[in-house]
Amino acid sequence: MERSTTPPTFTDLTLAGLGGKRAAQFFDRCQELIPFDKLAKAVANVFVEDRPQGGAPHWPVVQMLKILFVQKCYGLSDPQTEEALLDRISFRRFVGLSFDDKTPDYSTLWLFRERLEKAGHGSTLFDTTLKLLREQGVVLETGTLIDATLIEAPLGGKREDGSSTAQPCATHTAKGNRAYFGYRAHIATDRQGIITDYIYDTACVSEHTHFDALAEKELHMVFADSGCRSQERVARLRARGVLAGLCHRRVRGQKELTPLQQRFNRAVAGIRAFVEHPFAAVKKMLPRRARYRTLRRNALDFGLCALIQNWRKAMPRLNAA
Repeated sequence: MERSTTPPTFTDLTLAGLGGKRAAQFFDRCQELIPFDKLAKAVANVFVEDRPQGGAPHWPVVQMLKILFVQKCYGLSDPQTEEALLDRISFRRFVGLSFDDKTPDYSTLWLFRERLEKAGHGSTLFDTTLKLLREQGVVLETGTLIDATLIEAPLGGKREDGSSTAQPCATHTAKGNRAYFGYRAHIATDRQGIITDYIYDTACVSEHTHFDALAEKELHMVFADSGCRSQERVARLRARGVLAGLCHRRVRGQKELTPLQQRFNRAVAGIRAFVEHPFAAVKKMLPRRARYRTLRRNALDFGLCALIQNWRKAMPRLNAA
């Protein structure tokens, strides 16, 4: 049974003119442009009535999604999100909580994400967002940009019994003469930086491993850095009629790139720059170190940030429309 929403009270009317103006304007745009009801419908079965009558009613799915939206936009932990909802007028108004309503605690938010994962909705919200944006003509179908980024995890320490507190799914890798421990997020974007697909894996899996899966639906052009280039891959793309915008790298016996290869790389770099923008935005929403101990939970966390970044990236075009 779903918890009913409290109608506006005298307290709400008293505080109607209060709250941060910039946050209120941002949330008003989100309310207008993001169809939270359609997103909630896609994951409505997270609260299946599988038990006899009794117990507290659950919070509305729309409200929980809006709380996740606020949490990721401001890079908050679950306890911080609970405190913000208790403290911020603009947050409560956006989520749909009356000032006389109770506030979902941090364990409620954690359990909701757990339900999303167990119901198989690890990427449902992301896929629904992409479908809605495509229906509105926001996603450009003129090429795919592919890249990957490392997301570090806590190194942990040794317990008295000799076991480690480090995340069991995280792995080691090296990049630029530096060691890393954690995960690697692989993404595909359109030419303006809207994420069209992602794969979240451990750090030891190199970026070229998932390239073919991310590029398999592209019909026009694919752009990526030199780590993804190979003669076989370029030949396969050309056989499909796809332009292979993969940066050149030196081969065995080659001291430096030819002038033509250098010009090609510079041209590709100018196009590939847009794939860095969503990484920068998503990493601002994520904690400095991966928060959860399993790959699936961290993947869900990344996917939530990715779909929010897509909506924020699409807002100017949706506004214009």
